[in-house]
Amino acid sequence: MKEITAIIRMDMVNKTKEALLKIGFPSITARKVMGRGKKKIAYELFQNVFSDNEGLTPIIAEQLSEEHRLMPKRMLVLVVDDKDVKAIVKSIIEVNQNGNPGNGKIFVTKVEDIIRVRTGETGIEAI
Repeated sequence: MKEITAIIRMDMVNKTKEALLKIGFPSITARKVMGRGKKKIAYELFQNVFSDNEGLTPIIAEQLSEEHRLMPKRMLVLVVDDKDVKAIVKSIIEVNQNGNPGNGKIFVTKVEDIIRVRTGETGIEAI
């Protein structure tokens, strides 16, 4: 069994859920997370967005400042049978890949065991 953790853009969550549902994987866990990659955010891109600082609220200014570089993302987690990993990863990539930095990351890790609390089932039956 494997755990697939995908960190994706917030605006891609519904498309990703739909793609996973189409290939037979409706069960996911999602969390709002904040993070950033290795590259610096190009803050100069935002200069023309707010003319004369109109609309530049303190919250937005704080998010764009040098001290606060974390971007909102969504973390999706699926635990699946080993044979399903390639199809799921392929689907997530197809939906989220647009060639730009910040498309996300996917982590695949081994799961030792799963136990369903309600029934006590273990292993693949507990998924």
